Amino acid sequence: MTPPVLVLSGPLTTDEVSGPCEALRTLLDGGGCGAVVVCDVAGLGPPGLAAVNLLARLQLTASRAGGRIRLRDPSPALRALLDLVGLRFETEGQPEQREPPLGVQEAVEPGDPAA
Repeated sequence: MTPPVLVLSGPLTTDEVSGPCEALRTLLDGGGCGAVVVCDVAGLGPPGLAAVNLLARLQLTASRAGGRIRLRDPSPALRALLDLVGLRFETEGQPEQREPPLGVQEAVEPGDPAA
């Protein structure tokens, strides 16, 4: 099953958050707990605080509705800005970072001071 896509385009102003948040709520309705909506951010233009504000509000809207968002095609500059402000987003095509399964031992190099 392919998740629905919300296409975000720019340039953005700080006042343009209610429309995308309402569209996200509509896409999440009926998706059940854990529903995912892909937010295509390729058309946002140069990243700025308006983009950070919009994505933070979309993430909050999704979590309140029991879902989550995944970013598609974020520019390296947008990723860097989101990292700078401490916002973490799942990105399409990026493997999830998980802990190794229990019982898996990491290799230790001889002479490693941690051993």
